[in-house]
Amino acid sequence: MSLIREVTVGDKLIKLEFQRFAKQANGSVMVSCGDTQVLVTVCAADEPKEGQDFFPLTVDYVEKFYAAGRIPGGYVKRETRPSEREALTSRVIDRPLRPSFPEEYMCDTQIVATVMSYEAKHNPAPLALLGASAALMVSDIPFQGPVASLRIGMEGGKLILDPPTNYVSDLDLNVACRPDAILMVEAGANFLSEEQMLDAINTAQQWMQPLFDVQLEVQRLIGKPKRTLAKKTVNEALKDEVIQAAKGLIAGAFAIDDKMDRMKALKVAGKKVVEQLCTDGDAGRKAQVKALIEDTKYEMMRSQILDEKRRIGGRGYKDIRSILCETHILGRPHGSSLFTRGETQALATVTLGAGDDEQRLDSIQSHDEWKSFMLHYNFPPFSVGEAKPLRGLSRREMGHGALAERAIAQIIPEKSKFGYTIRLVSEVLESNGSSSMATVCAGVMALLDAGVPIVEPVAGIAMGLIKEGDKYAILSDILGDEDHLGDMDFKVCGGENGITALQMDIKIGGLSKDIMREALTQAKEGRRHILSKMRGAITEPKELSQFAPRIFQIKVASDRIRDLIGPGGKVVKKIVADTGVKIDIADDGMVSIVSPDVLSAEAAKQMIRTITTDPEIGGIFLGTVKRIMDFGAFIEIRPGQEGLCHISELEEGRVNKVTDVLNEGEEVLVKVLDIDRQGKIKLSRRGALGKKPTA
Repeated sequence: MSLIREVTVGDKLIKLEFQRFAKQANGSVMVSCGDTQVLVTVCAADEPKEGQDFFPLTVDYVEKFYAAGRIPGGYVKRETRPSEREALTSRVIDRPLRPSFPEEYMCDTQIVATVMSYEAKHNPAPLALLGASAALMVSDIPFQGPVASLRIGMEGGKLILDPPTNYVSDLDLNVACRPDAILMVEAGANFLSEEQMLDAINTAQQWMQPLFDVQLEVQRLIGKPKRTLAKKTVNEALKDEVIQAAKGLIAGAFAIDDKMDRMKALKVAGKKVVEQLCTDGDAGRKAQVKALIEDTKYEMMRSQILDEKRRIGGRGYKDIRSILCETHILGRPHGSSLFTRGETQALATVTLGAGDDEQRLDSIQSHDEWKSFMLHYNFPPFSVGEAKPLRGLSRREMGHGALAERAIAQIIPEKSKFGYTIRLVSEVLESNGSSSMATVCAGVMALLDAGVPIVEPVAGIAMGLIKEGDKYAILSDILGDEDHLGDMDFKVCGGENGITALQMDIKIGGLSKDIMREALTQAKEGRRHILSKMRGAITEPKELSQFAPRIFQIKVASDRIRDLIGPGGKVVKKIVADTGVKIDIADDGMVSIVSPDVLSAEAAKQMIRTITTDPEIGGIFLGTVKRIMDFGAFIEIRPGQEGLCHISELEEGRVNKVTDVLNEGEEVLVKVLDIDRQGKIKLSRRGALGKKPTA
């Protein structure tokens, strides 16, 4: 017998159905909103693997094409590897759930969210996270929920709940919360203020209350007893020994500014402590000592920051590491830049292409969606001094690239103003601190170096938080260690006066609105500092590279597009063949001509004008002789439109035979003398002699 519960959030009716689907899983639920239905299951191993010292959580979000009544495109007619959208959604589900499990829980756990039915006006991603939390709540798996999420938009300053997937608004905000804590924020924004962003986040948490209530109710009704976990015990005497042996060595390592030297010093410190406190063959004691060393590092770094107000390497809370900005690093790419901040370095390149270089997206949301701006982020192992094989793109790389793309997408000019397809690639060459924020900065400079007329420069900064009781410290430009051992990872991107992207992961509860406001304000100060460094390297778009294609645009009436294309594309293909250009025609009549030189582009423009412009009296056209009669010649001046050039209008003086001047198939300049009420056109060749086409 299934259990069904319905809950209303705003104008959305959400249904959760338990005990009907996938009953052999530890927990399962079908979550529905309209015709969007997501089946979420959670399974976990009974026992952790021997020696397991981390929580192995796997989250897979899967979109089935049958959900939208579609067959996958391409040669393989079944779903294959996860798309970038699926991988990013899996991350968004994983990030707020992972810190919601007890520290002692180490069993392999897998969450699978399968979109089985899709209605465009109901986004499946928040339903998937709600289902994951609900399935965990009713399972035997220890879980510190409930958790829920909402997607929020904004139009005219008013917040909108769960806007359609492709809805264009000033805000695209995804928030995940527990009743007492904000866990995760993902946002793209059109230069919103810090206060607007903060209000949207807090409003979203308030709107989630019914989602928390329904999960707690269902858990009371059908929830399985939770597993009993062995509490983590600490050998206090051994802990004191470790602290006494390690604190001096660790403090000395934390004073080292260079990352690789600091890591080496910490490794040497750990080895010395193990040798001092352990004997050979006592594997259990060694494992305890190693764990206590990590605990000591955690406590010492946090104490040093909160009590001594001193960060790793001696920096203050608001100090940003030295920044070096350089442009035109590489010769052949159309634009390039190098952004170095401390020990984080990103090399960005920009390639400009034509309309046929756009990326086609094939998903359940759309089978005919195109992207003209793409940002690709690469994080090779040498960037952190590791020797590892190069493999396919990781979810982490996808997530960091998506954040940087979201930040920069707001400043990309409209297609009507800059008709190029833009590919921006960030190669992370060094990493200690946020490489995604370095990518934003390097990417903006590379765009300017490539001559892209961006709306305004933006920069990114990563913030951190250390909080113990009422004491807290907000850290600007965090290091990797400060991220790993801290309580918040907070990335903010934007311009001088507004935010374009935001990503936040919070590992603790009880984060107040005042602390969040202070963090956003401090991030704004840091962002402006970084922008000033970027302006020192480049301020305006440069001239287009000599290696970049040239794009020229011309607007034609939308009802003349058919004439320009011609039957089976015959007309536009002829223009391409005659001039050597590429032509892209948008539905609104904007025609982009991609040409290696100006002369070819002008020739194509002239042909397009001739085809799509109605003839006017006095206009000069390059026409084609179609038929020759005794009294004159019929000349086609645009596809399907002919006029008569009388024999008396062929040349100055008397002409005995039309064929003395013209031959069928010949191209000839003619002037429109008259157009009568029936649309018949009277042409003159002699009136066009020595003239240039006007259409």
